[in-house]
Amino acid sequence: MNAITPTQAAVGWRPDRCGRVALVLQGGGSLGAYQAGVYQALHERGIEPDWVSGVSIGAINAAIIAGNPPEHRLERLRTFWSRITDRTIWPHTPDGDIFRQARNATSALFTLTMGQPGFFAPQKLNPWFMPAGAQAATSYYDSAPLRETLLELVDFDLINAKTCRFSVGAVNVATGNFIFFDNDTTEIGPEHVMASGALPPAFPPVKIGSDWYWDGGIVSNTPLQHLLAQDDSVNSLVFQVDLFSAHGALPRTINDVAGRHKDIIYSSRTRQVTDMFQRLQRWKLRAYKALLKVPDADLTEEERAMRDKLADLPVHTIIQLIYQQQAYEGTAKDFEFSAASMHEHWQIGHDDTTRSLGHKHWLEIPPDNAGIISHDVHRDRDR
Repeated sequence: MNAITPTQAAVGWRPDRCGRVALVLQGGGSLGAYQAGVYQALHERGIEPDWVSGVSIGAINAAIIAGNPPEHRLERLRTFWSRITDRTIWPHTPDGDIFRQARNATSALFTLTMGQPGFFAPQKLNPWFMPAGAQAATSYYDSAPLRETLLELVDFDLINAKTCRFSVGAVNVATGNFIFFDNDTTEIGPEHVMASGALPPAFPPVKIGSDWYWDGGIVSNTPLQHLLAQDDSVNSLVFQVDLFSAHGALPRTINDVAGRHKDIIYSSRTRQVTDMFQRLQRWKLRAYKALLKVPDADLTEEERAMRDKLADLPVHTIIQLIYQQQAYEGTAKDFEFSAASMHEHWQIGHDDTTRSLGHKHWLEIPPDNAGIISHDVHRDRDR
């Protein structure tokens, strides 16, 4: 990577011909510490995003990043993750997968029965015993502690100042429509972040205006499509951080089946999204070449404007970082909030990103009309 001057570091490093550096964060509960490790590695190399977009736990991490100046982002991420994992599970865990599995299972059980500090707490009464329409009848946990944490760690005035683009995905409970709350068009508050992370039936829907919203991950667990759908000509370097892998081993037990089922449901549809973008780019290029063959005098003003816009199609580089499940992690990996696992996930995210940044040519913007080029450190290793 090129050396970063103080001026570049103040605004964030970017490669030549790059108009936007984006950080795209998938949902995945406690695995979200991996994303914090990714951000730390980027921050240490002077790479600060111009746009942070997330779903579920990715929305919370995104809010902490976008809602703080660069010099405070890492500190606030550490505060958040230390707070929500501040519970001693075992004073000591012996070495070996069987002991880690037992410790993780105990940690997940504590989460189910006690919630997590600064994040969520069990409802006072089980929703099955609540009358229809009661506030606590639609979820097992109360997410009010998260609101207090967000108000403490996130400067929403800074987010709404639009110094960094910010967007989070949620689902309208009544219509089933997926929506992005984007500070480009919406004044963002803690409710928008909480809505993106309101995974049913664990958490209650969040009311915004006259509508109620659930976690965006139940429809689409990665916000990449929102970024690629922008009708602009901005070349982008995108760091896409996924917490569930689409690739995995054939299950051998019923527990393996449950874990693999969850991975497939929540894994990113990156190939589907990028293939759609590439097809659209090809048709735009064909339309541009066809318009070039028509004399200028025979084109309408609208057609000339379209031709000029199609002359400058954006290209994108995607660095895909996907958390790889450890051998001792089971189906509860996304709600196992022990401090030991948090630190491990964080370090793995940092290491994966450091290895990715070591491939200097991966950070280059593709040639004109190339569409999208993607890189994955794990896929590269497997090859």
